[in-house]
Amino acid sequence: MFTDVAALALSLLAVRFASRPATPKKTYGFYRLEILAALLNGVTLIVLSIMICIEAYHRLISPEEVKGMTLIVISSGGLMVNIVCAYLLSSEHKHNLNVRGAFLHVIGDLLGSVAALVAGVLIIWKDWRWADPAFSFIISGLIIYGSWRLVAESINILLEGTPSHINAAAVEQAIRTVTGVREVHDLHIWTITSNRYAVTAHVVVDDASHSYRVLRELRSLLADNFNLTHSTIQIEDPTFATIFNPKKN
Repeated sequence: MFTDVAALALSLLAVRFASRPATPKKTYGFYRLEILAALLNGVTLIVLSIMICIEAYHRLISPEEVKGMTLIVISSGGLMVNIVCAYLLSSEHKHNLNVRGAFLHVIGDLLGSVAALVAGVLIIWKDWRWADPAFSFIISGLIIYGSWRLVAESINILLEGTPSHINAAAVEQAIRTVTGVREVHDLHIWTITSNRYAVTAHVVVDDASHSYRVLRELRSLLADNFNLTHSTIQIEDPTFATIFNPKKN
């Protein structure tokens, strides 16, 4: 329960600080604080899950007496609290990496409460003392899987990798379809924060007098087709491109 509170507090602090306006020294603002919070929550979950697995292993090889009714009462209380927390976070966790980190903490505890509840019943009914540590292995495995995806996505954003749902080759091909575009190079696509994507590109045009029209069409195409709402396009004529970019990037 303490880890849930800490995860929620971290997420809320990240949201608050991320909403601060950009400054001359932080020109992109503080959006990445949410990504850092998601990364920290993900790593914490993996570490805690590994620790639970180690403890469960020792309990399997050296079973201890577990009072089934006590397990049921405690897990029932935790289950109710986690259901409420999961409901409050459910609408945002799919769209916000930071919220997903807190949501995983809550879901992990919720599943743990369900597992403990079932284990308590099995201990009373069948005296299966191995049920509690066995369920701990299963729940920890699920949490590690979900947390690893969260960590991987957070690292990809911090490394300014191309978002997984955007095909860079498709973006380049779409840019080439705009009338007047001859060449595209130095194309870069990255995530600023959850659901905020950016792109930069150098676009060589046949006729520099059509630059404004090409730029307008490109910005519209990138926003409408790829949700790349923050675009920076450098328009170049063939002569400029040949002098300053002799090799195709």
